[in-house]
Amino acid sequence: MKFSEQWLRELVQPAIDTQGLADQLSLAGLEVDEIESVAKEFSGVVVGEVLSAEQHPDADKLRVCQVSDGSETFQVVCGAPNARAGIKTAFATVGAVLPGNFKIKKAKLRGVESMGMLCAEDELGLSDDHGGIMELPADAPVGQSVRDYLNLEDMIIDVDLTPNRGDCLGMVGMAREVGVLNKAAVAEIDCSAVAATIGDTVSIELEAASACPRYLGRVIRGIDINAQTPRWMVERLERSGVRSIDPVVDVTNYVLLELGQPMHAFDLNKIEGGIRVRMAEQGEALTLLDGSEIKLNADTLVIADHNKAIAMAGIMGGGNSEVSEESKDILLECAYFDPIAIAGRARNYGLHTDASHRYERGVDWQLQARAIERATALLIDIVGGEVGPVIQAVSETNLPKPVALELRHQRVTDMLVLEIPAAEIEEILTRLGLQLRANGDGSWMVAVPSYRFDISIEVDLIEEIARVYGYNNLPSNTPRAELPLPSIKESKLTASTLRRHLVSRGYQEAITYSFIEAGLAKQFDDQNEAVALANPISAEMAVMRTTIWPGLSKAVAYNQARQQSRVRLFEIGQCFIANGDELEQENSLAGIISGNRSPESWMGKSDKVDFFDIKGDLESLFSLGGDASQFKLVADTHHALHPGQSARIEKAGVTVGWVGAMHPSLQKSLDLAGPVYLFEMKLSSLLEGRLPRFASLSKFPESRRDLAMVIGAEVSFDSVRSIAQSEGGEFLKEVILFDVYTGQGIDDGQKSLALGLTWQHPSRTLNEEEINASVQAVVEKLTSDLGAVLRD
Repeated sequence: MKFSEQWLRELVQPAIDTQGLADQLSLAGLEVDEIESVAKEFSGVVVGEVLSAEQHPDADKLRVCQVSDGSETFQVVCGAPNARAGIKTAFATVGAVLPGNFKIKKAKLRGVESMGMLCAEDELGLSDDHGGIMELPADAPVGQSVRDYLNLEDMIIDVDLTPNRGDCLGMVGMAREVGVLNKAAVAEIDCSAVAATIGDTVSIELEAASACPRYLGRVIRGIDINAQTPRWMVERLERSGVRSIDPVVDVTNYVLLELGQPMHAFDLNKIEGGIRVRMAEQGEALTLLDGSEIKLNADTLVIADHNKAIAMAGIMGGGNSEVSEESKDILLECAYFDPIAIAGRARNYGLHTDASHRYERGVDWQLQARAIERATALLIDIVGGEVGPVIQAVSETNLPKPVALELRHQRVTDMLVLEIPAAEIEEILTRLGLQLRANGDGSWMVAVPSYRFDISIEVDLIEEIARVYGYNNLPSNTPRAELPLPSIKESKLTASTLRRHLVSRGYQEAITYSFIEAGLAKQFDDQNEAVALANPISAEMAVMRTTIWPGLSKAVAYNQARQQSRVRLFEIGQCFIANGDELEQENSLAGIISGNRSPESWMGKSDKVDFFDIKGDLESLFSLGGDASQFKLVADTHHALHPGQSARIEKAGVTVGWVGAMHPSLQKSLDLAGPVYLFEMKLSSLLEGRLPRFASLSKFPESRRDLAMVIGAEVSFDSVRSIAQSEGGEFLKEVILFDVYTGQGIDDGQKSLALGLTWQHPSRTLNEEEINASVQAVVEKLTSDLGAVLRD
């Protein structure tokens, strides 16, 4: 918000200079962005009157003028097209200094002597206008300094207000704030009621009372629209960044800047019937004051007559009811709109106006009657006319209610870490316009005025106390807090460790969307119903994922489509599982591989990846925690995996994930070049490990026995190893599979497993009898449980 410092000082007189005022406002939360002078520095320029203007004898575009400064007459050569006898203008006398240190001297132009200069606005730094010399009003006193006449010893202060301080979007609010900070009296604006001289009224209907609970109107007849807006008002408008248009518009803009209340005036003769405040019809057309035609949405509040919309409420008036040069009768309107009904509407149409800026932030809901009386008085003084009574339509139930809050002294002390005396707290809040009533228990009931609509809870009051007391006066204490180091289990891994490990094995980390297509979610997971989004970005992102596989599969397809045939990706992310009314969010680790086992090289063509590649990657992850024996792969079927190449991942007998080849039909539907292998497991199962325990190395030799067992083709090595480990005794150190044979000499449906069993005692050498007994126990158990036969 821009405003004139002189205007502010007419309302309140702080005993500080301009910079001190700016610093004070900034420290109080009203940040001053810029301070600039109304005009650049110049001297020796007075009001001059052109007595005559004749053609230069040797130049078509120059005129020889006789200019009076009130005491003497000077000859001045001027090239401005509007230089003519009878006008009053800015006259720079010999010796004057213009902006840029340009000094005026005696000169000869085409042989004619010139004793000064007639100035355009841009030559004095007042504007960019260079269309001709300045034309001052006919009553301008000849000989008076232009700086004094135009009141140029003024500064423009630009304040960047936060959205909650809409009460300072008017000079009265700004003056009130400065008065509070400086303990200075603030002048009251005369808003006395203007007596009606005619009985003319219009009907007002509030059809959208929740959006507009109060609307005031007043008929004024017989105005002189061609009257001149007083120069003092034009100056204040222009220094606030508002250009002068005509007296009626200027007055409504002036009241907006002075009181912070937006207003508007309609041409009464263009209104058909009365005023209706209603919501727009979808697609309803309205041409605005700036000439643009818009199609209104149904959520836009409009001011209408009984035939058409005539304004966008709180934003901009319509061209079909604007006050023009022919206007004689007007309807002056003033309203309170609910900020929620106005917020965002202007931006929806690419607009931003002074009115919408204020209504979106909030306007004093008790200000409208004062504003319409103030505007009426100004209009009568400038354009004359006969005044009708104020008509008001109001919905009391929809108006904001007065706010009363409890303020505790102890709470103020706790939050500010400062003991402010109760009397000083009362004095600060009273200066702010709040009314206090002591409760007798160290607290007050505080009645908040309607113009401080930003104060709604106790901490708002405490903030006001701190702000007025001075943030720079509050104690500055270094925070002290104990920061004990949390204990971290040595056995616990971190996700970063898993990431680094997978990267070392040739994987790259991917981050995919948590939202996926509903159909894709069902293709990968038929056990959990994906949670649908209320407002999805698109159909491809309509549900929350229950597995990371869809995103990784899409990433593989994307890479394969760009000639990246060898892909190894992993992702750590959340999956979202509906459990009744609750939504469980669980971190998972998933991976996917496709293409060749090794990168292309001179050593020759690499084989395609298979199940054992991804199984090996998983087993390397299991070993990171030092507790790989807790994990187990159990053959099983999964909706998204190949029936013959899929396994359930268990830890200590609990299912924690899945691994396998992608189901051929799913792979085809995703247009993936195979083979494709995937795994996914709960992240928590990998992060919990086991600390290693020290055991001395045995100094005694190992004993190994190799067995060839013929067993059913469907029996897994894992079941064979489990029996061998349970029956081989406590000194069995290792069970390995070093050969699998099928073919000649082996019946159909059978296979031969070559096992290597190694024993070692920590403190002595095992004898032959002990080893043979252990071997015999293993063979017998394999025979009885799995039908295995020792091969000759």
